Amino acid sequence: MEPERGPISQFMEKNYLHFNAATIVDAAKGYEAHLTKGGKMLISLAGAMSTAELGISLAEMIRQDKVAIISCTGANLEEDIMNLVAHSHYKRIPQYRDLSPQDELELLNNKYNRVTDTCIPEEEAFRRIQGHIEKIWKDADAKGERYFPHEYMYQLLLSGVLEQYYEIDPANSWMLAAAQKGIPIVVPGWEDSTMGNIFASYVIKGEMRASTTKSGIEYMVWLADWYAKNAVNEGIGFFQIGGGIAGDFAMCVAPMLQQDLEMDNIQRWRYYCQITDSTTSYGSYSGCIPNEKITWGKLDVDTPSYVIESDATIVAPLIFSWILKH
Repeated sequence: MEPERGPISQFMEKNYLHFNAATIVDAAKGYEAHLTKGGKMLISLAGAMSTAELGISLAEMIRQDKVAIISCTGANLEEDIMNLVAHSHYKRIPQYRDLSPQDELELLNNKYNRVTDTCIPEEEAFRRIQGHIEKIWKDADAKGERYFPHEYMYQLLLSGVLEQYYEIDPANSWMLAAAQKGIPIVVPGWEDSTMGNIFASYVIKGEMRASTTKSGIEYMVWLADWYAKNAVNEGIGFFQIGGGIAGDFAMCVAPMLQQDLEMDNIQRWRYYCQITDSTTSYGSYSGCIPNEKITWGKLDVDTPSYVIESDATIVAPLIFSWILKH
């Protein structure tokens, strides 16, 4: 028997009737319809959604098989784990808009790295993970083994070595949920993340080989194979949070298969939603409207498409709550 919708969903259905609010409900219903028909969904995470604790809702989406694959920045990959092991040491600054350059320097000197209103504690977050991930990297390097960045993080989480540090309910970590489910992740541009920088420092010092971590090109090759195998029947949808490389990297796989590999009958993305606060701008990846993606072979003319011009930290949990019938 289909469960009844909870109070959040009921509130949305009653009150979100126009403009961006109506699009939120339309996009949520479209996501739900795509899954009901047997389609799969990719979620792309840009920005600092892990530090915004999107895991509170995204982890349950993963556990309930509402997400088939994730494309995310290196920052989102690691910051969910940092929040898992160092949450009590985070510092919130509600009046962040009023900070002076000197205030910012003092945060740096106290080893706090600010993301909007939230400061990540360098010592407790980065360094608490570093020793353990360093061992995993170096063990792989010594054996001549190579893994993707997210696979190293999965090894770290599933080993249990971080459990001693958990400071939030582990059910609210989307990375832990993803590791336990074994869902695939692609992480374009991992090198510019904190862990990517740390890995690069070991390479510079001659302690590891760069090839011990698989590259972005290898991620694209892997994704091409995954997409070709899964873009069948109802196909794959694309739920994009923010813009940037996390979205563009994954979305380009469809036209690449068709145009560069000249494969016949490759499906384009079969659902598309972007939550963005970027200014609408034709030619801008983060700000272009869905129709422009049709000309690039990313979306089809009948792909259900939605753009929600709002703050993803507000909107994404609402859409996930709708899908989870909260």
